[in-house]
Amino acid sequence: MLVVKTTAGADAPERCSQAFTVAATAAASGIDVSLWLTGESAWFALPGRATEFELPHSTPLPELLEAILATGSVTLCTQCAVRRGIDAADVIAGIRVAGAAVFVEEVTAVGAQALVY
Repeated sequence: MLVVKTTAGADAPERCSQAFTVAATAAASGIDVSLWLTGESAWFALPGRATEFELPHSTPLPELLEAILATGSVTLCTQCAVRRGIDAADVIAGIRVAGAAVFVEEVTAVGAQALVY
């Protein structure tokens, strides 16, 4: 399993895009992928927010998010959601809200590789 955690959003567009691109590429390659949205990337768990993100010469975030959701999992950090007033009922279908215990469980699983952006 590849666990990708992104803390960056529109505040650091290249780092954010890289995290989504790596996760989507791995998912398209048949690798089990888990993308964690933390910090400013938490906003992308809301419908329509990814469409507002632009970075020249990169695949649009909605396409990358869709590719990851199709075969992998996307998780919104519980604390990050609460800090931003995001409720679990507000997020895109298929995105779960979970905390640090679940993240630790995923990254310590046998064979797991974690990347943080």
